[in-house]
Amino acid sequence: MSGHLALAVSTVLYGLGIVAQTVAARRADERPGTGVGLLARLASDRLYLLGFSGQVGGFLFAFLARESLPLYLVQAGSSCAVGVAAVIGVLLLGWRIRRVEIAVLVVMACGLLLLTGAAAPSTAHELPLLPAVIVLGLLTLAVLPLARVFRGAVPLLAGIAYAVVAVAARTVSGKPLLELVLHPLTWVMVIAAFVGQACLATALQRGSATSAVASMDATTVVISSVAGLALMGDRIAPGREWWVGLGVLLVVSGVLVLGRVSKPAPELVTADR
Repeated sequence: MSGHLALAVSTVLYGLGIVAQTVAARRADERPGTGVGLLARLASDRLYLLGFSGQVGGFLFAFLARESLPLYLVQAGSSCAVGVAAVIGVLLLGWRIRRVEIAVLVVMACGLLLLTGAAAPSTAHELPLLPAVIVLGLLTLAVLPLARVFRGAVPLLAGIAYAVVAVAARTVSGKPLLELVLHPLTWVMVIAAFVGQACLATALQRGSATSAVASMDATTVVISSVAGLALMGDRIAPGREWWVGLGVLLVVSGVLVLGRVSKPAPELVTADR
């Protein structure tokens, strides 16, 4: 499967997962506790598990895409899942979409097209193992304690965790299965994904789904794009460097504006278990 096809499938699956997880998280009982506690309560909710399956499928296809595509394109494509989720919500759940939201979706699509045109396939540079494990591991371990202290920053902290996932995945993608399983960064990636999922579940329960996911995705896109270009050898087609700058700007601005102007649908608040 080509990297571009894998990325397209990943984006659709992420969008479906966001919608299902949002409905499930919104109908969960409000109880004090950390994101991990919320995940434990949601583990018995079939709709949440369906959404989680969509997220896992999206991650697996994004993992395949990272083998040959730069992080700035893969993460931008994944971030556009919030737009896919909005379209799914309109078609299946009766969410209302305004003209400004349609305009933002068009802007995001234009940004993604620019990034697709600028992306040059490349294999990631090997990061020094011990420093990479230490730095990425410490970033991951710091997220949950910070989420308890800075509750308003939970989506941003989830974005940091998923940026760790993206960088680690870009490093180990394409390796033989046994080497992949035994690689320390694979386990850093798994832990970071769990931490990001816990923060995302908390953010979805506390506020607007699109706002939470947009803030998270914008953080992930910026951090992982910089890391990919600066440290991992991600390439840009000659003469198209400005395409990447403009494309990332359009996608990040789009997800942030979409998160701000979108309103949660009543069904998300009143759905029964």
